[in-house]
Amino acid sequence: MAGAADERPPGPPAEEQLQQQHVACQVLPERLAEGKPGQGFLSSFFTNNQKCQLMLLKTLETNPYVKLLLDAMKHSGCAVNRERHFSCEDCNGNVSGGFDASTSQIVLCQNNIRNQAHMNRVVTHELIHAFDHCRAHVNWFTDVRHLACSEVRAANLSGDCSLINEIFRLHFGLKQHHQTCVRDRAILSILAVRNISKEVAQKAVDEVFESCFNDHEPFGRIPHNKTYARYAHRDFQNRDRYYSNI
Repeated sequence: MAGAADERPPGPPAEEQLQQQHVACQVLPERLAEGKPGQGFLSSFFTNNQKCQLMLLKTLETNPYVKLLLDAMKHSGCAVNRERHFSCEDCNGNVSGGFDASTSQIVLCQNNIRNQAHMNRVVTHELIHAFDHCRAHVNWFTDVRHLACSEVRAANLSGDCSLINEIFRLHFGLKQHHQTCVRDRAILSILAVRNISKEVAQKAVDEVFESCFNDHEPFGRIPHNKTYARYAHRDFQNRDRYYSNI
């Protein structure tokens, strides 16, 4: 999402473009067929699209995880524009959303996002990928370890593995349950967008897990719930005040 809202980053090499199209075809078939980003804000009157747009708007305005990530993106020179960087579309399978690095756009799967809480998690998860895309040169399509690292961070920091979500999934555990959940969710996310074996996905996650699990930017901590996220947002906003006084 680097650059201004109306600007596009330089195009990737031809080989990488083909890899991007292959991934887009697997999960977001309409994007490849149209050859352009999907519907923008208020461009459709279909019920699913309207519902998706309204939930997105509420998420952007009220969710503390998302508000922190939006501030962090802007602080890093990658300001997010709702109309440019989000698109509600139908997706294949059970995928809830995705970050399309070729267009620097977050896709929200309007046919699979069930309710407001689900929208909050999906937007947070994908904004973490967008933040990683902004701050580092991530080889999404050529190095599965880069993808694995961002998936570990997204599972760890988005609330995917909160206690209440794990209870709803009927997953219970005591010792290091959060780490186990993060590892499992990261592997599932990789398998959803890459045609690789589970063993290869597990190996990639294992190789990056320690460093990426302990990378808490921009939250500064693991935000286990909205209260933690609000504290993290407050601390992030105070960073500039602190540095300006040095």
